[in-house]
Amino acid sequence: MKNLIFWCIMISIISCHNSNTSAKLKMEGAYLMEYQTVSDGTKDTKYTDLAQLKIYTDSFMMYTQVNPIDSISAFGVGSYTVGDSGLVKEHDFYSSRDTAFSTNPTDFNLYVTMSPDSYKQVIPKIMINSQYFKLTEEYHKVGIDQKSDLDGLWKETKSVTVKGNDTTKNNRTQYKAFGSGYFMYGQTVKDQSGQISTGVGFGTFTPQGQDQIKELDLNSTYPIVVGQTFMVDIKMDGSDHYSQIVHNADSSISLEFYERVSGARIHAAYCR
Repeated sequence: MKNLIFWCIMISIISCHNSNTSAKLKMEGAYLMEYQTVSDGTKDTKYTDLAQLKIYTDSFMMYTQVNPIDSISAFGVGSYTVGDSGLVKEHDFYSSRDTAFSTNPTDFNLYVTMSPDSYKQVIPKIMINSQYFKLTEEYHKVGIDQKSDLDGLWKETKSVTVKGNDTTKNNRTQYKAFGSGYFMYGQTVKDQSGQISTGVGFGTFTPQGQDQIKELDLNSTYPIVVGQTFMVDIKMDGSDHYSQIVHNADSSISLEFYERVSGARIHAAYCR
């Protein structure tokens, strides 16, 4: 009888431990990818040259990727939920790669193994070029324990470039994310001929008082900005809107307006 009571207690402790372990899976933060492995069941192909950053906010995620070999860029944004046993469900609602973009919602099941300074995610079945593969990615945590009013996922609502007396409206879809002292942006641009291109960039940001941040670009589709520092004037309009002004090297000014992405806005967009 004593042995039975002992094992019941042990099972209860183990069950509570496993439950707490699942509950403690926190994805919030900024992560830099170390490698990506694609498997078709017979062959594994490992990629170590991809420059990819991923930011998880409290309920949203965004990633940006630059392939230095062919200069192809990609990004995606979506919401996520954390389930049991390391399961993270991502609901991507916008993605862009090279000369194509998609607004078709796509769900992914990620099986995540988390450690203090890194995590590994496995997607058992993902469609790539009309064929299913197993995708494994390893990330290490970057950034600092920094909180900012800008932390979160934002969508650009309007942007113009001003140079002298000329004002040009930018024809693009752009998202931007902030978290853990890192930022990233992804844009789908349509030129005057209707040609689509994808551009991304990511780096660190440091508040310079209440109305300005300093952005250091670490990687980008546009090599001219890599390693460059930009002073960005910020104006918050409540907690869900902000505008930014960037003074460019060619004496032009970029004026951008953003709206915070929320679950309510996503739901409204799907119901239209």
